[in-house]
Amino acid sequence: MKRGLTLAPVLLALACGGAGPYGYAPEYVPAGPEDEHLEAVENVTYEEIRRDPVDFGSTTVGWFGVVTGVEAGEGGETLVHLTYRTLQPRNLCADERDSSCRVTVSERAGGPFSAILALRPEEEAGSDRLWVGSLVKVYGQPTGDFDADGGPVLRATWHRHWPHGTYVTTAARGSMRR
Repeated sequence: MKRGLTLAPVLLALACGGAGPYGYAPEYVPAGPEDEHLEAVENVTYEEIRRDPVDFGSTTVGWFGVVTGVEAGEGGETLVHLTYRTLQPRNLCADERDSSCRVTVSERAGGPFSAILALRPEEEAGSDRLWVGSLVKVYGQPTGDFDADGGPVLRATWHRHWPHGTYVTTAARGSMRR
């Protein structure tokens, strides 16, 4: 019995691809069903969609954003306000161990956008809730609407969430190495 308990963390790490749910690895590691959403993403910039979201209504994008606000939406959905961030090619790491690496996005915001999400139960309350300061990668299509800040609105088909403190921005370069 004790042997099975000892193997449990190892098996969990292997099932998560070794990077865990928050991608603790030197480079970005997709999680779970993210691979299929990554394949659907089209190479369209934030600025292209911001200028004409209606034209890109059937385009799937995959955008990173830091949460600036969360509102209850219609039908149990949630409207999440974000600032667009770019993923860095290599994550910052505190030391040579992969477990010290954190998904790294730009410190500088590229502009506002909002996403209509269906939150998972663990994202609704507690220390891992999706809240101001969380990082979210949204896969979805522009609705053609703009939010109150003038950013495009996406209807998410899937999202990945990093609670506050489980990712870093490029501002951490001074305390973490590459």
